[in-house]
Amino acid sequence: MERNPRSDGKNLLAAAVVGATATVAGKRLVARMTRGRFGESEEYNVGKVTVSGPITRKSGRPSPLSGPGGTTADDVVEQIEAADEDEDVEALVVELNTPGGEVLPSDDIRRAAADFDGPTVAYATDTCASGGYWIASGCDELWARDASLVGSIGVVGSRPNAAGLADKLGISYEQFTAGEFKDAGVPLREIEADEREYLQGIIDGYYEQFVETVSEGRDMDPEAIRETEARVYLGTDALEIGLVDDLGTKDDVEERVADLIGAEPEVREFTPDRGLAERLGIGAERVAFAAGNGVASAFTSEGGEVDVELR
Repeated sequence: MERNPRSDGKNLLAAAVVGATATVAGKRLVARMTRGRFGESEEYNVGKVTVSGPITRKSGRPSPLSGPGGTTADDVVEQIEAADEDEDVEALVVELNTPGGEVLPSDDIRRAAADFDGPTVAYATDTCASGGYWIASGCDELWARDASLVGSIGVVGSRPNAAGLADKLGISYEQFTAGEFKDAGVPLREIEADEREYLQGIIDGYYEQFVETVSEGRDMDPEAIRETEARVYLGTDALEIGLVDDLGTKDDVEERVADLIGAEPEVREFTPDRGLAERLGIGAERVAFAAGNGVASAFTSEGGEVDVELR
């Protein structure tokens, strides 16, 4: 059968149109999945960074069991520093939706926000708990929605206890160490009283640091912070006890930023430089992330396994 050149030309044109349409649709999909809640503009005077999911030092891909990969602290710090070095950026918005995470990575982000040369406004969307609140304490103001969950100023330490299982399997534990507490918390034997006291001291130290950080950053009485007993509060209650400065939507926060810089805010979101596949994966994480999904460990002793969490 002879081919019709005219028909072939129409098919090629149709394929080109479909391909172009798919490309545009793909770009729009990526843009929707990777952009923040604040609209972006080619001309900008406000920088925005997002802290979403568990806060960790290194990135990790999500799995069906572990959930979203969470926020990589080093990336967020780099984004804040890039915004600070950008002469067009007059203010910084830190959007928070996180249940907490590792201690030092949370503090790295807080320090970067505190060092930003200009007004900084933290905005809690769904959840601003524990490590998220640690970060917020480094900003000039913290806003939340009336139904946001805010607070959880506390620390969790945990260790598995597999001593009973080891006995049933006939597994004995023997380790050679130098230093009384080098293997404190090892899971294959029962923890001793002096080890428990030692490990609890680490947790208490982190907690006192947390209280001090929030007290200085939020100008709050340390006793008032301790009295929260690591509770989470709805935004309305958090406002009443001074954990947040005001309640509002994204538009309200933008109006506040306008007051701070004396101009209409035009926002640019600072994000890591990632490939298409990773950006699509992160977009899916944002859709799937639910408040309260686990947090990452922050401290692991070399002798055993003791996880410390800002939760």
